[in-house]
Amino acid sequence: MKDIEVLLQKSVKHLGLVGDVVKVKPGHARNFLFPQKLGIPATADAKRQIARRAAKVREAEELRLKEVAELVAVLEAIEVTTIMKADPNGNLYGSLNAAKIVELAKEAGAKFEEKDVRLDAPIKVVGEHRVKIHVRDDDFGEIKVHVQAEGRTKAEEAALEAAEAAAEEDAESGPSGPPSDEG
Repeated sequence: MKDIEVLLQKSVKHLGLVGDVVKVKPGHARNFLFPQKLGIPATADAKRQIARRAAKVREAEELRLKEVAELVAVLEAIEVTTIMKADPNGNLYGSLNAAKIVELAKEAGAKFEEKDVRLDAPIKVVGEHRVKIHVRDDDFGEIKVHVQAEGRTKAEEAALEAAEAAAEEDAESGPSGPPSDEG
């Protein structure tokens, strides 16, 4: 059977917004869209009736998208730092979980809940991490979380030793200015 045209009375995820005329399989229309009052057969009369309501819904959708974009921009600007105990290799003795991230973000002025934090696994290493935050529907923002080790890691120790060795070499070689004219 060929597809039929349906006029959506409500927005349907992955299909369309109110007032859209979409082509769907007859079974989908008959078994899902029509019984749920999500759509009606697309006739000229039905299109006229729903046109006004569709304009209002589109305005609301544009406003929602603008709000989401503003929230994402606010989240992108947030950077939080925490200091945790870690071994010399930079592995944390504990872990940084969603609850701690929410606590750190609230101190930075952000407002979101633990359920909005999307971590694949708790953070267990020192460094900079980007953490996804659920804003609305399929929209996400990210914040930067800097995890620093209490004390120094092996990499920091090596860099410090290299800097000290370079400073010692400079001190041993003496002043390296132009020769003086005294004599």
